[in-house]
Amino acid sequence: MSSRINELAQGLPIILGSGSPRRREILSQVGISHTVMVSDMEEVITKSEPDQVVMELAEQKASQVAKEVLNGVIIGADTVVASKGKILGKPKDKNDAFTMLSQLSQDMHSVFTGVCILLKKDGVLVDNIIFCEETKVKMCELDEEEIRDYIATGEPRDKAGAYAIQGMAGAFIERIEGDYYNVVGLPIARLVKELKCLLKKQNRE
Repeated sequence: MSSRINELAQGLPIILGSGSPRRREILSQVGISHTVMVSDMEEVITKSEPDQVVMELAEQKASQVAKEVLNGVIIGADTVVASKGKILGKPKDKNDAFTMLSQLSQDMHSVFTGVCILLKKDGVLVDNIIFCEETKVKMCELDEEEIRDYIATGEPRDKAGAYAIQGMAGAFIERIEGDYYNVVGLPIARLVKELKCLLKKQNRE
């Protein structure tokens, strides 16, 4: 069970460095006790490939939160959609959302989530893990009216690629290849696996 993570942490707080309610829900769903500290850093992207971009941003978020922590396991995450060689983050406005969804219509695209786990003890960073998961998503063909109706709900506003698979956009998804939760924003199975490895290693030392 994922609640085993709480035991392995041996009293160290598990801190999610993200304000995303979806990520909080996923951690809670699998029984991982955690607190939230949101990074207010300005994102700086130096990479170009989507897998490298999300890992870079996840590390920046986790590192920023870690500066405020004496002891803890800090988790940073970032998600983007990649389609036809272009990275799609959160839409700037309704027109941007329309452009993104029009591009994704009838498209097999990729969702990348980068995760950075930092372990800090007595003010010292003692270990870290950074990884990325990719899930392929095939979206149905959408007509202009469907896209505009969906945008009018407000759901696309703060979502990478302008859609939420766990929300109303679930009706648009023909199939996925990979981890569903990765598309929501946190590849929980991989995260639990990496947390176990990191914490067991520290408990042996």
